[in-house]
Amino acid sequence: MAPVNIAAQSIKDMTTARAELSFNVETVRDYLFAGRTNWKTHKKIEDMLKSDPAFDRSQRNFIGRVDAYKRALAITKRLIELRRVHGWSKQETDQAAFILSEVLPIALHDAAFEPVFLGQASSAMMSEYWDLVSNKGIQGCYLQTELGHGSNVACLETTATYIPEAHEFEIHSPTLTSTKWWIGGLGKTATHGIVQAKLILPGGENVGPHLFLVQLRSLEDHATLPGISIGDVGPKAGGGLAALDNGYARFHRVRIPRANMFSKFAEVTEDGRYIQPQNPKHSFSGMMYIRASMVTSGGWTIARAITIAIRYTTVRRQGECDEHGLERQVIQYSSTYYRLLPILSRAYVFIALGRQTIKQFTTVTERSERGDFTKLSEIHAILCGLKALVTNTVVRDLETARRALGGHGYSAFAGIGRLYADYLPTVTYEGDNFVLNGQVVRLAVKSYQAFFSTPTSPLGAHSSYIRLLKGNNPKPVMETALWQNSNSIVHLLEWRAALVLNEFVQTLDNLDANANQRLSKAVTDAFITVKIGEMIAGLVLLPRREGNVIRALYHLYLLTTAEDALVDLFSTGLLQQSGDRELRLAIKHHCLQLLPDAIGLTDAFSFSDWALDSALGVSDGRVYEKIWRRAQFEPLNQLGNTPGYYESLRPMLQEGQKLAKRVRSRL
Repeated sequence: MAPVNIAAQSIKDMTTARAELSFNVETVRDYLFAGRTNWKTHKKIEDMLKSDPAFDRSQRNFIGRVDAYKRALAITKRLIELRRVHGWSKQETDQAAFILSEVLPIALHDAAFEPVFLGQASSAMMSEYWDLVSNKGIQGCYLQTELGHGSNVACLETTATYIPEAHEFEIHSPTLTSTKWWIGGLGKTATHGIVQAKLILPGGENVGPHLFLVQLRSLEDHATLPGISIGDVGPKAGGGLAALDNGYARFHRVRIPRANMFSKFAEVTEDGRYIQPQNPKHSFSGMMYIRASMVTSGGWTIARAITIAIRYTTVRRQGECDEHGLERQVIQYSSTYYRLLPILSRAYVFIALGRQTIKQFTTVTERSERGDFTKLSEIHAILCGLKALVTNTVVRDLETARRALGGHGYSAFAGIGRLYADYLPTVTYEGDNFVLNGQVVRLAVKSYQAFFSTPTSPLGAHSSYIRLLKGNNPKPVMETALWQNSNSIVHLLEWRAALVLNEFVQTLDNLDANANQRLSKAVTDAFITVKIGEMIAGLVLLPRREGNVIRALYHLYLLTTAEDALVDLFSTGLLQQSGDRELRLAIKHHCLQLLPDAIGLTDAFSFSDWALDSALGVSDGRVYEKIWRRAQFEPLNQLGNTPGYYESLRPMLQEGQKLAKRVRSRL
């Protein structure tokens, strides 16, 4: 039997995988991009970016932090130039940044600084600053987290004391722990910052945290302004976010004009009187916007990783040989597809769910600006739950996908390690996930108590599952057919949330240590699964084959969510005896159903090889040639001699040889 040409077989395997698809990739691609017009815009912008030398990626794995920062600034400058030259809208500019998938110092300007201006700046502040903000004439950051406090905003120590005689606020860092810390874009880039500080009125009354605009650096030479100390907090774990200058800042009695308070909803008059907002959650709108956007971005992040993992495991052959001497494709092993295909389903769900979430947040924000705050608490809880669940899931899925690559997954050239290191801090920034779980629980308990104390109390989308606890609503009947019906699984997971909440309320005086996390997860799972039920119903608008394959993905998400909830399902009595085995067999069935279409479902994400930047995720399957070529760029391979040979390695070898010679001479 002739030896197998592994490299050639890899190309053949990828070609074969695409030839066996049951659906049209372009139709599913258009679904993911919410329309072909959006995809065409995406493609047009990507073609422009990948042909521009400013966005070359060939050396980024080999540079240190200073060069990574300088490279990111150059990319930012070129991106803004292209926006101006081509007249890109904000959506098109955001799309360009998404395609690049680079860590840029400007990120927090776009994600936090601009939204806070739009949501909370007075008309006078907008008139003075918005043109500078929107045209990047100033670079902004958002200074909330302190060295001593993060999620507990009410205990932030930085103060903003109003001085009525001067019509100014005095921004001050009274302690070491009041130092602003971890602030993206602050270390070297930002000229201005939105500072979260305790507002102190002339009589000494503390009326809680408010937002203030503070100029940090000169617009002439970028020098730090008097009274402010600024620096970078240093390298991050795993080398993540290397190009982002997370910084610190201390303020020593820095004066700013009264007009620099963000006063669309709360204000201090010239004589020092405080006009409070109708709803205090207005001050969190900037953070809420970031959380809303994290659902879709999380979906696209795991879309990148799962594209790499599925492509590589499709062409990677290991282990058992067939009659032709071919080893088995790694993706054909149950231990592989069981790990990877559920990740693929979550990418699709989070992308679609994220679009809905942003629309819902925008609608609630618009209503709030008109004085209707009825949905504000609910959207706050929804975003807290989604942020915690999505980021926890994405971190786990990135590592699962990386490990599915085997030993090569540890190479930077694989591409998933970088994704993981850069994404990892999401579980703690914009609200620590364990703290956010408490926000979800608070609204759940409040909704429960209101529902049972006030018969006419309405239930929102986030708490509709509570309806099951009143009246004679039948619990799901456990039989094999349940796992084949999406609506039945949705109903089951709503019941799980209702019963976990009911137990939580009944045991409030003696909760177990993990009660908040379990309840928050159950409530958020229920919300997502109801949304998936709506998504499945909407698939009738797609052609049959494409609707079926996406429906199978969504159903797999429901099944694996139920599997993840097995402890709750058993403890609440919703599941008994062998129900878990039937569930796991259903998961296997759906994985096998989706397996032949896995490559096509990743192709629908429309990542080019340039955008994906992975030797193992190349679309043509030439993984071994690509990883070999990239290794040749390693700086160590460009050196003729071994660095440190004469100083360290040679003396060590010589000493060892001498010792060995002495030992032999004694024998």
